[in-house]
Amino acid sequence: MNAPDTAAAASAADLRGRSFRYFDFVMAAFVVVLVLSNVIGAAKLSELGGFVFGAGILFFPVSYVIGDVLTEVYGYARARRCIWAGFGALIFLALMSWVVVSLPPANGWSGQAAYETVFGQVWRIVIASITAFWAGEFVNSFVLARMKILTAGRHLWSRTIGSTVVGQAVDSLLFYPIAFLGIWTTEQVLTVMVTNWAMKVAWEVVLTPVTYAVVGGLKRAEGVDIFDRDTDFTPFRTQV
Repeated sequence: MNAPDTAAAASAADLRGRSFRYFDFVMAAFVVVLVLSNVIGAAKLSELGGFVFGAGILFFPVSYVIGDVLTEVYGYARARRCIWAGFGALIFLALMSWVVVSLPPANGWSGQAAYETVFGQVWRIVIASITAFWAGEFVNSFVLARMKILTAGRHLWSRTIGSTVVGQAVDSLLFYPIAFLGIWTTEQVLTVMVTNWAMKVAWEVVLTPVTYAVVGGLKRAEGVDIFDRDTDFTPFRTQV
């Protein structure tokens, strides 16, 4: 199964400096989903069928799907800019939450305790989350870009799922030990780490038809299919 594509194949270097019609919208969607999944979903634990999980896990994997779309359609270099934008947004979110929660409440305002419950931060978890996102997203994008060349642009499902398997593994391997090792037992950390990794990969599989539709539509609309043959894959380069 291949993504529908009538776009012309090109290397990333051939399109350096070119503007795209929908790139800004996809980038905005990536950052919005990332921030909202951390703001709204991170503070709530849910239980379904006896399984307890953080509610944010239902939506955070969508940011990985959008990351796949960014790399597949626009190439690694533009995806890299989006990852850095998301990284900056998470740092600002952490800083803003800390400042707002720390401000003394006005006399008569009774919402401080609830506000602290929802937006109060354990800095160890914040650091773990930001570090894991940064590393996991860059690995995800790199693996997808390299697999696209190896598969000659065929079998989109193999690289979206394959890159998520690796990228989410890096994310989970960093986040859970940094955030909870020494607080939870080692067995609990490993159990939650593997379970949540499996759920995120499962979400990628479930959303594969959506990924195909979005990738195919964007490639046709933008008129291009980028291959990262001559791309500098360092995370610290800012140029496209």
